Amino acid sequence: MQNPSDRLRILVTRVDWVLMSIIGALGGIGIFNLYSAAGATDGFTVHTMQAAWFVVGLGIMAVLAMVDYRVIERWAYIIFGSAVFLLVLVMLFGTELNGSKRWLNLGFFLMQPSELLKIAVIIVTARYFHDSDHDGPLGLIDLIKPTAIVLSGVAFVIIQPDLGTSLIVLGIYAFMVFFEGMRWQSMLIIALLTLISLPFGYFFGMKEYQQDRVIAFLQINDDHLGDSWQVRQSVIAFGSGRVWGKGSRDGTQIQQGFVPEHETDFASANWGEEHGFMGMLLMLGLFMALLLRALWISSNARDRFGAQVGVGVAALFFTHIVVNLGMVTGMLPVVGITLPLISYGGSSMLTMMLALGLLLNVHMRRLPLVSR
Repeated sequence: MQNPSDRLRILVTRVDWVLMSIIGALGGIGIFNLYSAAGATDGFTVHTMQAAWFVVGLGIMAVLAMVDYRVIERWAYIIFGSAVFLLVLVMLFGTELNGSKRWLNLGFFLMQPSELLKIAVIIVTARYFHDSDHDGPLGLIDLIKPTAIVLSGVAFVIIQPDLGTSLIVLGIYAFMVFFEGMRWQSMLIIALLTLISLPFGYFFGMKEYQQDRVIAFLQINDDHLGDSWQVRQSVIAFGSGRVWGKGSRDGTQIQQGFVPEHETDFASANWGEEHGFMGMLLMLGLFMALLLRALWISSNARDRFGAQVGVGVAALFFTHIVVNLGMVTGMLPVVGITLPLISYGGSSMLTMMLALGLLLNVHMRRLPLVSR
């Protein structure tokens, strides 16, 4: 049996430096992009704060990576219950901004518990399927219990209302279920039920401003100055960057304030305008490398829980990337989803670093720590 210092030494030698390099590159691009976007607003505070959140996130990621993920597995339902409890607190004491009550005011920080729900759903779903003794692909009956667990948290996010986060959480869960394996009949029934429920969701589940965003998406060329203004200006910013971009702080669409939210949800518009197609290719290449690394770690995990965590983290990043880039380029409705490690925001940054901490943890324990 090795002493704690030997175990720590073994863990340090197993740090995934490929993953760390990708995280560092994306984090650096995010901070530099916000520094560049500073010309339009008070950028010094924004990019400095983003750097601070990134450093704090690295610290949290390192701490989480050192805790044996089997301990996290044992506490999975407590972690999920705690995330749901925080969502209840948001309903009772939350801070309301722009018509949504999503945040808990901690004095120094506006905490968004729905972000933590994404991590909690990954952990609790991985624990459920790790313990599951089902034989063969999952049927609808097999999905009743885990779906009810996940929906018990998503329901509070829908009430806030936060449609984008709700879809992300459900997307993560769906990917983890597909990874576990499903009967094709069950997938067909779920697809049909989803299609049938879309009109009901639109008319009875969406707020008026959410319906306006969907209409703006469908009629983007007919509403130049209305709800589609932001998306149209974003698309113009991407196009004006051409192949190599206009250069740092020389992007006219962003620097002259034509694209609102260019530091948060629409941060990639600034990067695309100033660094062009090649800059976007670099960013997308890094994201692709991160996703492939997550799946590789999942495939080399020592147990089912670790493999499911790897898939869940990959799903978290994949859904965020697709939805964010889809909405800033006019291919999806605007639902307020950040681009991981690029968009400004403490809650978003810490959530992504927590997820990466889990991934690092699985990688470092792919083999037993006790040598023979």
